[in-house]
Amino acid sequence: MANSNYSEDDIRSLDWKEHIRLRPGMYIGKLGDGSSLDDGIYILLKEIIDNSIDEFVMGVGKQIDLTITDHKVIVRDYGRGIPLGKVIDCVSKINTGGKYDSKAFQKSVGLNGVGTKAVNALSASFKVQSFRDGRTKVAEFSRGELTQEYKEEVTTQKNGTCIAFIPDDQIFRNFRYIHEFMENMLWNYAFLNAGLTIQLNGEKFASQRGLYDLLDRKTDETIRYPIIHLKGDDIEIAMTHNSQYGEEYYSFVNGQHTTQGGTHQAAFREAVVKTIREYYKKDFDASDIRASIVAAISIRIQEPVFESQTKTKLGSINAAPEGPSIRNWINDFLKKELDNYLHKHADAADALLKRILQSERERKEIAGIKKLANERAKKAALHNKKLRDCKVHLDDEKHIRRFDTTLFITEGDSASGSITKSRDVETQAVFSLKGKPLNCFSLTKKIVYENEEFNLLQHALNIEDGIENLRYNNIVIATDADVDGMHIRLLMMTFFLQFFPDIVKAGHIYILQTPLFRVRNKKETIYCYSDQERKNALNKLGQKSEITRFKGLGEISPEEFELFIGKDIRIDPVIIPKDQKMQQLLEYYMGKNTPARQEFIVKNLRFDKEEIVAELPEIAGELAD
Repeated sequence: MANSNYSEDDIRSLDWKEHIRLRPGMYIGKLGDGSSLDDGIYILLKEIIDNSIDEFVMGVGKQIDLTITDHKVIVRDYGRGIPLGKVIDCVSKINTGGKYDSKAFQKSVGLNGVGTKAVNALSASFKVQSFRDGRTKVAEFSRGELTQEYKEEVTTQKNGTCIAFIPDDQIFRNFRYIHEFMENMLWNYAFLNAGLTIQLNGEKFASQRGLYDLLDRKTDETIRYPIIHLKGDDIEIAMTHNSQYGEEYYSFVNGQHTTQGGTHQAAFREAVVKTIREYYKKDFDASDIRASIVAAISIRIQEPVFESQTKTKLGSINAAPEGPSIRNWINDFLKKELDNYLHKHADAADALLKRILQSERERKEIAGIKKLANERAKKAALHNKKLRDCKVHLDDEKHIRRFDTTLFITEGDSASGSITKSRDVETQAVFSLKGKPLNCFSLTKKIVYENEEFNLLQHALNIEDGIENLRYNNIVIATDADVDGMHIRLLMMTFFLQFFPDIVKAGHIYILQTPLFRVRNKKETIYCYSDQERKNALNKLGQKSEITRFKGLGEISPEEFELFIGKDIRIDPVIIPKDQKMQQLLEYYMGKNTPARQEFIVKNLRFDKEEIVAELPEIAGELAD
């Protein structure tokens, strides 16, 4: 029976930093170790940069310098600098920030009084220094507590603000900054702020053509027509079509990358369909128009409403309190500008029409098999033997743990059994492969419906009609660290890259790292992920320690497996190199170049080479089939 004694003593008000540290997810989304592009350590970095961007928007500070070494981050801008008397308040008092006293500030999302404070509270070390009109002020903090305040001094340095912080390893366990993720973030800032130069450890990021440059960077020679680039007051759009499956969108609001989309992205998708239908005077299916589209949209609005503090999804209906709806605004803009463009550029209009008609033919060709496959999948969904589902999903938008949702794709019953028994049933699901999946390189999407395993996986993920309703934030391929395991990894990555590249590009695909060795004595057990870690463990525990070698996931007990898929999970993100062409990538790994692939497998396996060399001819033959 509940305690009926409910009094004033049961009511407690948390200090600002205590609240942030107790509920960090409310401020920075999921914590993570840096292996995902939406992990908290990148949000910390973004919150600091956002304030520097606001200075640039106000017309000052055309350069931002970043230095990241190990776990320490330094951000130096050349804006006006925080007023010296408010340096401490601006980084340690909630809801203290710049005034919205101009149109520019009305369309910014820094200066909200929360972001910098969250960084301060979640950092083991935090230092702020303001340079303003020949004088400077410094303050130092630890986990939000002021540790050192320095008197104002004379300085010869340029105006601006410098913030240095080290994320708290009590909250961000075993974290690391992945260069590709930071690079992508900084390029987005550059694309959205023409004339701004950002430097990361000396590497420069700058753009003159805005979203055109973004799409130019994200596409290759497979685009069907030159990038269409449209600009208006507070709105910018770039779009083209390529030869890949799926839809690929990059959307921004007031400089924020809305990775989850929102009302502006939905309006754009709708407006593109409407405008193109009216231009060609044909009632094309919406999916045929949007198939293979690659587009970017950036808008600036007043008083934006986001669905979380991390600002990844726009919820605003109107562009301003008394302004037009975002839906009508974007529709009117495209109706005029895109229609004009197509009338002026007949070659682009012809190429777009050919792309739409091709998508229409492909859709009709698989309509019959798709219907049968979906009916089969619908029946299987009632009792899908391959899927052990979890309770929470990514599309549960109000659930605090939605970003923790993970689907493990495993090989064989033994591995699936170990993960199933040790998983968190709230957020972790398991999809079991019956063996090696089909090599789908160069095949059409028809195979996704003909192949029962692929079709069931597609339905488990809920990605048939795009990734907007993806059910799991993390899709983790969990295989043995041997030749067969490497083979299955390649086959599964081929499946996603071939038919759902937007999922890979959005950073949802990972490879699970599991220990190769267990080293233990009577007092301590150490799990080792490499031969070097094994040697280090032996040096620590003694050369006579017991060594167990795990040759497969099925050899790891559920009790031990729980340690490897819990809070200390090690996963490697699947990242497409910026200069890598998708077709070339797939051709290398899954085409007919078996000698090169053999060499790759040998170099990347974490087993002794001599133990697996004998297996290579067999695996090479299978890959070539």
